[in-house]
Amino acid sequence: MVIAHRDFRDEEYFIPKRILMIRNFEVVTVSTSNEKAIGMHGGEIKIDMIIDDLRPEDFDAVLFIGGAGVIDNIDNPEFHRVAKETIAKGRVLGAICVAPMILAKAGLLNGKKATVWSSPMNKNPIKVLEEKGAIYTDETVVIDGKIITANGPLAADQFAQTVAEVLTPHL
Repeated sequence: MVIAHRDFRDEEYFIPKRILMIRNFEVVTVSTSNEKAIGMHGGEIKIDMIIDDLRPEDFDAVLFIGGAGVIDNIDNPEFHRVAKETIAKGRVLGAICVAPMILAKAGLLNGKKATVWSSPMNKNPIKVLEEKGAIYTDETVVIDGKIITANGPLAADQFAQTVAEVLTPHL
């Protein structure tokens, strides 16, 4: 799970992490600094790895978590590298809240269905996705191939359940 070092959205991190761990997935927390990360609501997280060291081929999925702090990383070349390599290696790529803008700016949503957080006062995230060729869908969680997007904190549970289902082979 990739989070902003400051002001990640707590529930978009903690809820999926708990659900994935209950489903027996190991969760590694990645950010731009190895110092403790602080969420928008004060949650503190020990960082396991910095983004520069992340190799998507070592993981089944990479999930970008939203929040105000991720806005500073929308154009981060390392975030884009990780997103592109995740898809190139055939892994699951997820993003919640405003984080789907990272995928759009990395060129990964062209022709893909996706969702993103927006509000009546701020439609810019939708505009960013559409300008980069995404097919914006006003749904809570959207799956298109190996890409899973979700539209905000209220979607955290459904996002995590969807990621877990995609990663768990059906018998």
